[in-house]
Amino acid sequence: MPRTDFHETAESETGQAAQPCMHAGCREAGSFRAPAEPGRLRDYLWFCLEHVRAYNAAWDYYRGRSEAEIEADRRRADIWDRPTWRLGSGPGAAREAERDTERRARDFAGFGRRANGGGRDPAPRSERERALEELDLAGTVDFAAIRRRYRELVKRLHPDANGGDLRAEERLKRVTQAYATLKALHA
Repeated sequence: MPRTDFHETAESETGQAAQPCMHAGCREAGSFRAPAEPGRLRDYLWFCLEHVRAYNAAWDYYRGRSEAEIEADRRRADIWDRPTWRLGSGPGAAREAERDTERRARDFAGFGRRANGGGRDPAPRSERERALEELDLAGTVDFAAIRRRYRELVKRLHPDANGGDLRAEERLKRVTQAYATLKALHA
């Protein structure tokens, strides 16, 4: 409900009220503004103090709306009028699924081959190597490059960017863990 104590006043440069009160039959200066109606909150009516108080007391933003419309408006307000969707669905889910498929295809391409070309299994990889691989980095990289890659992946894998896709969320967890590992090793 609009309050009268903070509304701007309609005064001309001389300090006089610019218009009369818009209440029928009132001859006072219209110094206080009030929204015209719920659908037009930026269009104002100008009243004197007595009539703006009466107008505000009778104001009902939800006047003429059904319970369902009121509930829908309240739910939209809870999420700041931004779209939402269930985890694992939404606009980014297909994109991350494609990336995941490409990653699996790359991983499968090397399946069954020995990394060293010989008959023995390769030496176990270090914690740092596994963490770098999770960030899609390899070799010797400085921590600034690791941080840049981490930030890039977090932006790409964040649930808001992927429509709450569960695969992206799981990858984000692994990336975050890998970054924490590299940060601890760097310190």
